[in-house]
Amino acid sequence: MDKPQGFKLMKRYFLFFLFFLSCNENEIIYWENYDETNELIENSDHEISRMRYKRIQSISNDKNEIFRPFHSFIKSYDIGYHNSIKKHILNKNISYIQSKIDEDLFGYEDLVKFFIYRIYKYEMDKDLYLNSVISLNPDVISQARELDKNKSDNPLYGIPILVKDNINVKNMVTSAGASVFKNNLVNDDATVIKNLKKNNVLILGKLNMSEWAYYFCRPCPVGYSSLGGQTLNPYGRKIFESGGSSSGSGVSVAANFAVASLGSETSGSILSPSSRNSLVGLKPTIGSISRSGIVPISSFYDTSGPMTTNVFDNAILYNHMIGYDENDNSSYEANSINIDEMLNFDTSSIKIGYYERFSEDSLMKIAIADLIKINVELKSITPKKINLPYFRDILTSDMKRDLPKYISKYGSKDLMVKNVDDIVKFNDTDSILYAPYNQVLFNEILRDTVSDVTLEIIKKKTKKDASKYLTDLMIENDIDVFISVDNSMAGIAAAAHYPALTIPMGYRKNGQPSNLTFVTSSRNEQLLYNIGFAYEKISNKRLIPKNYN
Repeated sequence: MDKPQGFKLMKRYFLFFLFFLSCNENEIIYWENYDETNELIENSDHEISRMRYKRIQSISNDKNEIFRPFHSFIKSYDIGYHNSIKKHILNKNISYIQSKIDEDLFGYEDLVKFFIYRIYKYEMDKDLYLNSVISLNPDVISQARELDKNKSDNPLYGIPILVKDNINVKNMVTSAGASVFKNNLVNDDATVIKNLKKNNVLILGKLNMSEWAYYFCRPCPVGYSSLGGQTLNPYGRKIFESGGSSSGSGVSVAANFAVASLGSETSGSILSPSSRNSLVGLKPTIGSISRSGIVPISSFYDTSGPMTTNVFDNAILYNHMIGYDENDNSSYEANSINIDEMLNFDTSSIKIGYYERFSEDSLMKIAIADLIKINVELKSITPKKINLPYFRDILTSDMKRDLPKYISKYGSKDLMVKNVDDIVKFNDTDSILYAPYNQVLFNEILRDTVSDVTLEIIKKKTKKDASKYLTDLMIENDIDVFISVDNSMAGIAAAAHYPALTIPMGYRKNGQPSNLTFVTSSRNEQLLYNIGFAYEKISNKRLIPKNYN
C-alpha cells in the first residue's frame, strides 16, 4: 500500500535536513602512531649529531585523549568563520586582538576555539605535527564563555596562553616531560600562574619540553621527552633544532597555537627556543618572577619567563607575572615595566657593546646597521675569558636537593617516586621506553657528594665572579648593554643573575631563525624592553612559518 503523499514529502524534508546537518559536521580525525623508521633513517646522518633521533612520536601520551573533551565543538566548528578571523589573530599583538574583541568581531570563546582547532588541525596531521602541546585545559572554553559576559581594560583579560609542563596549573598534570610524572595531577597553581589568573588570563594547555628541563641525558636531542616525544621546529621539521628546554613554548607560539607562552630557564632554556623559533623571549633577573610550584633544576639559576611574537606582548606579560613570593628565597618586589616609557624611549643616550667575534656574522652586521638607525652608540668589545668551574656542580647538587622538595610539597599523592634515585630506578625498568638516549646526568646526581656548606660557598663565589666579570666589562667599555647572537651568553648571564632579552634578527641562508640578544645589569628589565622595542620597530624581522600560516 502506497504511503500518503504528505508522508513522502515529510520524509524527503527529513532526509534533506539530515544531509544538511551532515554537511556541517566535521569528521573527527584520530591519531594512530605510524612506522617512523624511514624518518629516523633520513635523520641518521644529520650534521647535528643530537638530531639523529631514536624516536619522534610519543609512545606514552595518547594524542586522542588531548582532544577528546573538544570533539563536540570540533564536529560543529565553522571552519569558514575560523578562516575569516585568522588574519586578525595570527602574529598580532595583544592590543590589536583586544581591539577586535571590542569591535565584536569575535569574543574570548571564539578566540579560544580558534586556537584549539588550530592545534588540533596541525598536531593531528602526520606531515605537519610538531609534538608541542602535551595537554589541553578541558574547561577553557567554558571559562572563556564566562569572560565574554563582561569587559575589562586589563590588557590580558581573556587572553589564552600555553604553559611549559614543568609549571603547576591546578587540576592539570605537571609532568616535566617525564613518564614517571604522568600522573602528577597537582591541586594548586604555581605562584606565577596565580598572578596571571588574577588578571583573567586563560590557561589553554601545557607544553612539551626537554625532559627534566634538559638536565637528564647527554648528549641527546633538545625538545625530546619520553612523555611528549620529539618537539619539531615549524621553520624546518627535523631540519632545525627546536631549542630547549622550553621547546614546546617556542614551537607553539611560532606556529601561532596561542597568543603567548611561558617558558623556564636555568641556562639558555628561554633564550635558545626563542632564537630557534623567531620569538621574543625574556630571561628575567632571578627572583623577579616566583619559582614556587615549578619543577626545579636549581634554586640558584632557575626562573620562568614570557615568550611572545613581539616585545610589547612580552612586556605586558612580564608585568603580570612578577610579584613578591615569601616562599621563594630569591624573590623581590620587581618594578613593573613602564609601557609608555618603552614606547617613547629616546635611545640616543644608550651605549651598546658587541663582541668582536660576532662582527663578521652576516645577520649581526644587519642588526648593527638597524641599531645605528635608532641612534645608539655602538662599540666593538673583546672580553676576557672567564672560568666558572662550579657551574655544573651547582646544577647537580641543587637538583639532588630541590627536586625532592618539589615532590614533597607539590607532587601528587599518586606519584611513585620521592627523589632522583627513585626516578632512575623507574627508568631502568624499561630504559628503551623511558630513557632511550640515557640518563647520564641523573646518574651523576646520584654520585654527588657536595656538602650543604660547600654548595653555598661555591654558589656565592660563582655569582660574585660572574657579576664582577660583567660589571667590569660594562664599566671598562663604558656601555649600558651588550649584545650577542642567540643564547651564546646565556651561561654567564645565568650565573650573574642578569636579565636577557632576545629578539628576532632574521634568518640564515638555509631558513633557520636567529636572534639578537640584549644583556644588562640585574633588575634592569626596563632598559632591555626600551631598547628592544626600538630595535624591533626598525628591524621587524619575524616571519610566520610558511606551512603554518
